[in-house]
Amino acid sequence: MRAFIVAALLAATGLCGGGAQAQAVEVANVKYEQTLDLAGQKLQLNGAGIRYKFVVKVYTAGLYLTHKAGTTQEVLATPGPKRIHIQMLRDIDGNELGKLFTKGIEANVTRDEFAKSINGVLKLSEVFASRKQLNSGENFSVDYVPGIGSTVLLNGKPIGETIKEPEFFSALLRIWLGDKPADDGLKDSLLGVKRERRR
Repeated sequence: MRAFIVAALLAATGLCGGGAQAQAVEVANVKYEQTLDLAGQKLQLNGAGIRYKFVVKVYTAGLYLTHKAGTTQEVLATPGPKRIHIQMLRDIDGNELGKLFTKGIEANVTRDEFAKSINGVLKLSEVFASRKQLNSGENFSVDYVPGIGSTVLLNGKPIGETIKEPEFFSALLRIWLGDKPADDGLKDSLLGVKRERRR
């Protein structure tokens, strides 16, 4: 018990004295900084959480916006750049991940919206198909910048062509924030629902 109390005090001291570093949100040992710069604008972490498949942790995800949004509609309507950042917690086949994302988009958009996003969906699938496997610890992001489009980054480096259709990024976000999300708990976490903020 005493060791637990000492550890708790040390953790609290670290949180108080670490400045900006301490403000990072930690999810499954993955740190998400509270703010980042994208296309000359400061984005803030809207929320972060874990994607579970049954009881297995698959990946963490963090959503960055220009200002806080508490509903899917608010997220999609938020102006300016946006980022969704994923960090793998287990190894997964690249083709499988691409197919899961495609199914997730299809399940959450209309046929018309899917048709407008198809170029981006195909390009994203190609990116994952080019990687036989995404390993635990690897990460990827999709950055959306108005007027430019969506850029996929693998381990921090851009990969593939920019996806110019603005509809694609909204369709992509619906994988996690749509009416049939990949994980209900992760949806709440990305939207900043307080009850999901657990260590």
